[in-house]
Amino acid sequence: MKKHFTSALIAVATLIVTTANSQTSFYDLKAKTIDGKDFSFASLKGKKILVVNTASKCGFTPQYEDLEKLYEKYKDKNFVIIGFPANNFGHQEPGTNTEIKEFCSKNYGVSFQMMEKISVKGDDKDAVYKWLTEKTLNTKMDSEVKWNFQKYLIDEKGNLVDVVYSADKPTSDKIVNWVEGK
Repeated sequence: MKKHFTSALIAVATLIVTTANSQTSFYDLKAKTIDGKDFSFASLKGKKILVVNTASKCGFTPQYEDLEKLYEKYKDKNFVIIGFPANNFGHQEPGTNTEIKEFCSKNYGVSFQMMEKISVKGDDKDAVYKWLTEKTLNTKMDSEVKWNFQKYLIDEKGNLVDVVYSADKPTSDKIVNWVEGK
C-alpha cells in the first residue's frame, strides 16, 4: 500500500511539474504586424498592455478614436495597445490587412500597434487569443470573446489581469484607473 501511495504521489508531482513547465507566458507569444513583420511579445516586458479585437464595420468601431486617445495619453508611461482585426462577428471586418491599415489611419489616425487579421474564436483561433481566453494557458481565467472591441488587460509582468467587454469604452474609469495604477 505504501509503495503504491508513493508511486501515485510521484506521478501527481510529475504531472504538476510538467504542466507548470508547459505553460506559455504571454511573452512567449508571437504574431505578425499588419505589415506582415514578425512581432515578439517579449519586446513588451515591463509594460501594461491592452489587447483588443477590432473591426471596421461595427457599431463599436468609433472606439478606435478612444483607443488612440488612451494610447497617446499613456504611451510614454509604459503602456501599449495591440489591435487584432478579426472578422468573427457579423463579418464586420471583411477587408485585407492593407485596407484595414488604411481605414484605421485615414479615419482614426491609429498609431498604436495593429496586427494582421486573425480569428479570435472557433477552430482557427489564433494562439494569442487561445492564451487570453484559456485558464490552462493564462492561469487567471477562462473567457470567451463575445464581440468586437473586447479588451484584455495584461500587467507589466505579462499576467492577464482582466477582461473588459465591448460596451465599456477604452477611456472608462476601469481601464484608465488600471493604466494609472489606481
